[in-house]
Amino acid sequence: MKPYSDLPARRTVQVLADVGVVAWVYLCVRVAQRVHDATLGLAEPGRRLEAAGTGFTDRMNAAGSSVDDLPLLDDRIAAPFRSAAGVGDQFSSAGRDLVGAVERFATVLGLVTALTPIVLVVGLWLVVRVRFVRRATAAQRFVDGAPDLDLFALRAMANQPMTRLARISSDPAGAWRRGDPEVVRALAVLELRDVGLRPPPVG
Repeated sequence: MKPYSDLPARRTVQVLADVGVVAWVYLCVRVAQRVHDATLGLAEPGRRLEAAGTGFTDRMNAAGSSVDDLPLLDDRIAAPFRSAAGVGDQFSSAGRDLVGAVERFATVLGLVTALTPIVLVVGLWLVVRVRFVRRATAAQRFVDGAPDLDLFALRAMANQPMTRLARISSDPAGAWRRGDPEVVRALAVLELRDVGLRPPPVG
């Protein structure tokens, strides 16, 4: 497998792109964490509601207990206090539900914030990198010596723009058929550069 180009400039760009993708993923994760933490702040009213409900319940229960043992009154005074304590339980439950909903929303929002840009950028990067690796690895198997250049010269005539071919020869196909070594090598170099490979040494 050939992950990087033989050509220094292109290899540098590839390494920088790889580092950039890693930095992008890290940045997206950090931003998502900030979004998650900021969204959790919306749960504060729910926490206050839960605390208020719990405090109200505790006070009503304490009040009921304090009058529970009064002589002659039995449970007639304590019962309303204990009944009111149930209202506090409802407030506490509503507060817990609100906190839970905000926490779930914060988690989903954080994941979406991180994954959306990561998937887009990493997906594009993977397509480009996998395409290069496959082409370069396949081409590397054919670059052993000057005879192999004939294949790449033929591919160059099929794939390269006419303007680039014209800079090499006014009749590249004729030169290729005649086996002109200079033209064949120049054509092959065009194609090899596109797949990130150097031609074999002359001679």
